Amino acid sequence: MKAADIHSGIDSTLMLLQNRLKNQSGDPIIQVLKEYGSLFYIECYPGQLNQVFINLLNNAIDALEEAYGLSDRSSPQTPESGQSKNPIPTIWTSAEKIDCDRVAIRIADNGPGITESAKKNLFNPFFTTKPVGKGTGLGLGQVGGYQIVVEKHGGTLECISAPGEGAEFAISIPIRQSSVQKRKGNRSSVTPPEVQTPAS
Repeated sequence: MKAADIHSGIDSTLMLLQNRLKNQSGDPIIQVLKEYGSLFYIECYPGQLNQVFINLLNNAIDALEEAYGLSDRSSPQTPESGQSKNPIPTIWTSAEKIDCDRVAIRIADNGPGITESAKKNLFNPFFTTKPVGKGTGLGLGQVGGYQIVVEKHGGTLECISAPGEGAEFAISIPIRQSSVQKRKGNRSSVTPPEVQTPAS
């Protein structure tokens, strides 16, 4: 665990996904809008959080490819009626302090949205919205997101979505993990809290 710049974490993840955000000529086919607050550092496992960002951004890109016909890296097509109110495929990322102790990170898209039945299973370890061999789909349990955010960082991970309204994933985590580990230790008078090892 170490202090890390959360803005840089999101930006570096977006750089890794540039080939999915542009067409074969290098022109953007999905616009990315960033809304960052003041630069700040948080105590975290940056490699693990970046994995969550990758999963959420990949899911957003998958949704936009489906809604706008981008699978062949061509120019965006107008989505089917009711799928999106914004004609430009867009991903929004934001990160800001919500109080002196916590930070909020949001990743949203204007894709087709997520059904209520899918939302209920999003964080189940083996849930997926895709057939075998077609990627991981929306499953965000265990290493996909939930375990890293909730169990490793003492945070919350919430999905806000409805069909035709796009999707937003909201992460809230403590700025200082030392206070989280202290609370975990206070809940156990017999076994000391396990020391977590940062991902490489």
